[in-house]
Amino acid sequence: MQTRKLGTQGLTVSALGLGCMGMAGTAGQTAMYGTVDRGEAIATLHRALELGVNFLDTAEVYGPFRNEELLAEGLRGRRDQAIIATKFGFDIADGKVAGVNSRPENVRAVADASLKRLGTDHIDLFYQHRVDPAVPIEDTVGAMADLVHAGKVRFLGLSEAGPATLARAHKVHPISALQSEWSLWERGVEADIVPLCAELGIGFVPYSPLGRGFLTGQQPRAEDLPDSDYRSKDPRYQGANYDANMAAVAIVKGIAAAHGATAAQVALAWLLHKGPGVVPIPGSKRRVTLEDNAGAAALALTAADMAALDAALPPGTTAGDRYGSKFMMSMVRL
Repeated sequence: MQTRKLGTQGLTVSALGLGCMGMAGTAGQTAMYGTVDRGEAIATLHRALELGVNFLDTAEVYGPFRNEELLAEGLRGRRDQAIIATKFGFDIADGKVAGVNSRPENVRAVADASLKRLGTDHIDLFYQHRVDPAVPIEDTVGAMADLVHAGKVRFLGLSEAGPATLARAHKVHPISALQSEWSLWERGVEADIVPLCAELGIGFVPYSPLGRGFLTGQQPRAEDLPDSDYRSKDPRYQGANYDANMAAVAIVKGIAAAHGATAAQVALAWLLHKGPGVVPIPGSKRRVTLEDNAGAAALALTAADMAALDAALPPGTTAGDRYGSKFMMSMVRL
């Protein structure tokens, strides 16, 4: 697996990372994307390291807390092979999110708790998960920088931050990576956020780079998914939206067939071709999916391929809202 640099502060990671959120459930329980087999999830972590996929993404809120604990179990005896990214930014009470919280005291408390759950003495990349409008970003990043100076954190990141917040944060302490949703079917960051990251030398980490699985071309309609699966409420998986979006995915599948690749590999390769500082983190809780995704790093798309993909799903044309109404307010970039 090739490597890429995130930011200009020295953070080097695998060209593709592994989003671990889907592993948040324990054996027999459900996570955001359905039932989790804990043994298979840990085997997937081990297989990722074997493939050179060393950039592992988690967060305190995944589970909550269980995901970091699972990562610690999977990395026991292998910590030096992994680059761990985790996130803070919420109040969590009785296992539920009770609002955002990026007050300096919470930044410090979450870092210490995450270090304990992860079974490590340092976090490689520490993100603010969501911007807290009640706390100046300068105060939050100042507390994050203190963790760097204390040796508890190596590099800093933000998630779903808007351009103004990102620029202000970067003045306090260098931001190595911005994590936001970016894929063929969610291109809202391309107008101003991606160019700003390039200007400031900040790496970009696209989450949900496969549109929560839709861009694989193999996902069923929302109506056919169990209630426990988040996507059963996703507007883009429903009714006429599903049909319109699947028609666009047909173009992705056609390019994949020409390359002897899968649609997922093409969608990920499209992102990789967007710049050397772009590192997608497709989620997986099974080895077979991980292995397929990893093949994207070796897939060379032509200029004609890129043009066809850009034209298939131009910004703003994906049918349906990005999230259901329950989540839309929390996804506003500040």
